[in-house]
Amino acid sequence: MTASHSRKPHRANSKPAKRGYKFERLVAWQRAMDFCTRAYEERKRFPREELYGLTSQLRRASVPIPLNIAEGCGCDSDKGFAQFLTVALRSQYEVVTILRLAERLGYISKELSQQMEEDCSEVGKLVQGLRHSLSQD
Repeated sequence: MTASHSRKPHRANSKPAKRGYKFERLVAWQRAMDFCTRAYEERKRFPREELYGLTSQLRRASVPIPLNIAEGCGCDSDKGFAQFLTVALRSQYEVVTILRLAERLGYISKELSQQMEEDCSEVGKLVQGLRHSLSQD
């Protein structure tokens, strides 16, 4: 694929695709996907020698957030779902730590670190809210 090609699939109309899975309707999952996509884009700012270091860690920590929300959605119980949401929150904490370390090492600016941490925090609040709603039922 050349740099001029878009990775987005071509659609004949401009209507959003109909979502078929329950987790796709969850705002927490949608925001987690947005954050994960941004983490993949911003990792390009890291030095090449960090390809298998912090860059890899950032990818590996951000991806489980939406994955665990989706997987938890398939559980037969709220307790099971809550456990997956807890794992997603743990991954969020890992991402924040990676961002702070990357800032300290000068790989990303303080502004970018703060912006990404705010986005990640928003995801965490949504996940916590979802988890809290499960325990209320």
